[in-house]
Amino acid sequence: MWTATTGVGTRRAPVVILHGGPGLWDDYEVLAGMLDDLTVVHRFDQRGCGRSDPSATQTMARLARDIDELRAYFGHSRIVVIGHSFGATLALKYAAAYADRVAGVVYLDGVGVGDWRTPYYAERARRMTPEQAARLEELSGRTEVSGRPRSSAEETEFRALSWFTDHADRERAMTWAYASAVVDLPINFAANSALGAEINGWSAEEVKALVAAVRAPITFVHGEHDPRPATAVRELAEAAPNHTFELIPDAGHSPWLEQPELVREVLRAAVE
Repeated sequence: MWTATTGVGTRRAPVVILHGGPGLWDDYEVLAGMLDDLTVVHRFDQRGCGRSDPSATQTMARLARDIDELRAYFGHSRIVVIGHSFGATLALKYAAAYADRVAGVVYLDGVGVGDWRTPYYAERARRMTPEQAARLEELSGRTEVSGRPRSSAEETEFRALSWFTDHADRERAMTWAYASAVVDLPINFAANSALGAEINGWSAEEVKALVAAVRAPITFVHGEHDPRPATAVRELAEAAPNHTFELIPDAGHSPWLEQPELVREVLRAAVE
């Protein structure tokens, strides 16, 4: 597994950052930089993703065990897990399964519980022009299976069109999306499908039970204008026995891009 470590060990618990997707890669150096003067910060690409070796095993239990094996490998008794998007769900899974090894959790722009998809897709459509929506639909059908795979340039365009609606700042949204889209790493669509199917099969009660099983404090952080509604995350937070909720104003799914100082303050408070 590909890993990156910054910072130095202190009396504070080390941090492990969990990337989103599923099927993407670590792109959170900026978050590590907000924290690595406080403690050591580890990042990694999940199995089969990004710069890590291929893996046909894609289950939430296996990914949670990977985190704990990395924790042991790095020599830590307890860690703070910061998960973004899909990584937020993985952080809960890990913290519930390995409760005595977790000092804290940051649930950063996850999806919460309930019907978050209806408002998400409605807002996503609102932020696209008809031409952009048609082009995204066309590129989505260009796959290896269809016999008309996307070219390198089309893959970048497909990613940017898929991701630019996540940002609140409409003037800079496409610039930020292209900055992520040009990364020369393949999306693991098999992992995305397998893990997505698993977590989509969880009921709201099961997800709330995960949260209720976490003994460490959980900090829920959500961009006010993330198309994934904050109300679904607030509902999930209510099931946590020890939590805080931080709504980041004028920010989307990656709030550190639009409100870096505020996100830095919130993350440092969670680690401290």
